[in-house]
Amino acid sequence: MTDIEKSTGNVYADLGQVDADEMQVKAQLAAKIGDIIKSRKLNQQQAAEILGLPQPKLSRMLRGQFRGISEAKMIDCLAHLGRNVQIVIGPARRNNSAGRVEVVFAA
Repeated sequence: MTDIEKSTGNVYADLGQVDADEMQVKAQLAAKIGDIIKSRKLNQQQAAEILGLPQPKLSRMLRGQFRGISEAKMIDCLAHLGRNVQIVIGPARRNNSAGRVEVVFAA
């Protein structure tokens, strides 16, 4: 019989990765970048030129291999793709608790 564990909602945390929150944010940003590229019907070379990235690096990022690509660079990519990016900083939900980082995409 296989044991089933409930997910935390962050596969990287479930796998015990130290930088799980950062990897989750990068995964969400990379997915959005990929969605925009697809919706604009760009091939990877065209997208890489717009983003100022080498095509192989873009390809790795879109396949989930984004170590070595900063969150700031990914945010810059979204801006190059015509998206407005806002960073909102607010209080933690509970006093004395650690804050969290989350990505929210507007419609």
